Amino acid sequence: MPADPLDCALDLIRRLPPQQVERHVAQLADLAPHLTEELLSAVDQPLKIQRCATSGKDYLLCDYNRDGDAYRSPWSNTYEPALPDGARPSDALRVLEVAANDAFDTYRELYYEGGVSSVYMWDLPEGFAAVVLIKKVGDAAKVAGTWDAIHVLEVRERGQRQAHYKLTSTILLQMVTATPALGQMALGGSLTRQTELDAPLEEPTGHIANMGRMVEEMEAKLRNALQAIYFGKTRDIVNDIRSAKGMTETRQQLRIQAELVGKLQARGA
Repeated sequence: MPADPLDCALDLIRRLPPQQVERHVAQLADLAPHLTEELLSAVDQPLKIQRCATSGKDYLLCDYNRDGDAYRSPWSNTYEPALPDGARPSDALRVLEVAANDAFDTYRELYYEGGVSSVYMWDLPEGFAAVVLIKKVGDAAKVAGTWDAIHVLEVRERGQRQAHYKLTSTILLQMVTATPALGQMALGGSLTRQTELDAPLEEPTGHIANMGRMVEEMEAKLRNALQAIYFGKTRDIVNDIRSAKGMTETRQQLRIQAELVGKLQARGA
């Protein structure tokens, strides 16, 4: 049975350096143009920032607010470039989307002290879906990095006072450290987790509180996991391959060991 081209492309991307995922997706799209839309939907890429011409606020670009080559601003609900017939949420969902953008903008400022956030929602046959995006770029003297958080939620109301939430969260982390003495080191990767929750719902705006609580808890878990997986494992590997002792001390220890081995062998003979 021949291998599925999309599965092969995704498997190849997983094995390539994550810091260059945008270039890898573009190259694969050039090789297999018929897979372009599926690759863009399946592969999480670092978020890009664009300025809303109507509101003057920054917003994030992703596949969830894209229609063709145009992107919808969550602040003005318009596409740039203009796309009059582009996909938009229903009027009731748009009200919830506006409130969610204000809420997560406050969350971003409190937790990240900067960066850009965007929330997009769209209607489903049963319920609705939403994506919460947060991007923070660090550019210190010795460390430059980016944090991209993509939280996709599926929401289904169960009766009038309860809703079911399914959350899929992905964190893309990239860091580059450079010093004249030690050179440059790049660290990057992604982590994806899922969770589900049944929560009470007193009114439609209660969705925002429930979604916010899930995102907050998931980000805390992902930060701890990244700390253990990327930073902890990297530290262990570096400690195993480097020596804190100088070459002179190391040579002296080897010479003493060789002398002891020689004397033990002579005594045994």
